[in-house]
This record gives sequence, structure tokens and C-alpha cells, in this order.
Amino acid sequence: MYNLGDIVMMKKQHACGVNRWEVVRLGADIKVRCLGCGHQVMLKRSYFEKKFKKMITQAHEVKAESEEFYLDPQKLQIPRIFD
Repeated sequence: MYNLGDIVMMKKQHACGVNRWEVVRLGADIKVRCLGCGHQVMLKRSYFEKKFKKMITQAHEVKAESEEFYLDPQKLQIPRIFD
């Protein structure tokens, strides 16, 4: 339904007036970042699924240069723990 880096729309907009959120973390909790002001919110999965309205853009279709606060998943580096 949604993956890391997807841009989603929630039922209510953020206080900054934007209704576009980037999915930053998935698990038991879901972390989303507002693409208007960069504010991050951690929500329980059940609460997120209740407030989720629709998918705006999938991660592979996003143009990162047009989004100010978007964190491009291809530019992320996996931490090297066992070196």
C-alpha cells in the first residue's frame, strides 16, 4: 500500500497548510515528514491507516529536486557497523 519515500495525503492537513507527507520510517510505528515545513511525526500504524487518505506519488516517481524537504532514498547510506 505504501513504502519508504512515498508521498501520501492525510485526511486533515498540517498546521502549515500543506497536506503532503513523506513516509520516512515503517514498522509498528510510521514516521512521516511534512513536505511544507519539514516537521516529523511518529504515528502508530493503526492511527496512520485510519487517517491515511490516498497515495499521491510513489517513491520511484518522485522528483526530489522539486520537493524542498524530501529525503531521496537512493542517496541514503546504510551504516557500516561491522568494519
